[in-house]
Amino acid sequence: MKNTIIWDMDGTILNTLDDLRDSVNYTMEKSGFGTFNHQEIKAMLGNGLKLLIEQALPEGRNNPKFDDCLRVFKEYYNLHMNDKTRPYPQIAEVMEILRKKGYKQAIVSNKIDMAVQKLAEDYYPFVDVALGEREGIKRKPAPDMVDLALTELNAAKNEAVYIGDSEVDLATAKNSGLDCISVLWGFRDRQDLLNAGAKYLAENPMQILDILQQMS
Repeated sequence: MKNTIIWDMDGTILNTLDDLRDSVNYTMEKSGFGTFNHQEIKAMLGNGLKLLIEQALPEGRNNPKFDDCLRVFKEYYNLHMNDKTRPYPQIAEVMEILRKKGYKQAIVSNKIDMAVQKLAEDYYPFVDVALGEREGIKRKPAPDMVDLALTELNAAKNEAVYIGDSEVDLATAKNSGLDCISVLWGFRDRQDLLNAGAKYLAENPMQILDILQQMS
């Protein structure tokens, strides 16, 4: 019986694309580099902040401005993370239905922990646990963050389902020993997810409830 949900954040429960794009482009412009459109930014997301900046910069981490760009991005995003970010329609409703059914719920994201805490509190304060990228814990797709969330929830792996929008989320679920529901409103398309091994696909949030019913 499934009774625990581990949610990804960006592209799954929050549409953060515009604020992330604006923050990357501000950082690049300030440092004298080129900017990116929506599709280019979407393809870069999912592996944490350092890899995002690495992909945006010519020569990646070997670029002498890497550390400075990382700092600029953090400072700008801290001030503008919620300018355009919005919850996806029906997500809060689905979460509330699950809460009333007795499901434990956590958010686990490769987004920096400060941002995860703030956005979770702004939009989903009823979620039991929220974890972002932090020192001392391997980021997704390593299972460490999911394992910590399950420990804090006092939940077993065989009772938990992971829900995300990317190949990183599918790999995280696999590495954590969890079933995974992949959502189609996020930052990857259907074929990307199928190529990454997706078994359960939700076209809209309400379908998550149907898939959970099938799993049980």
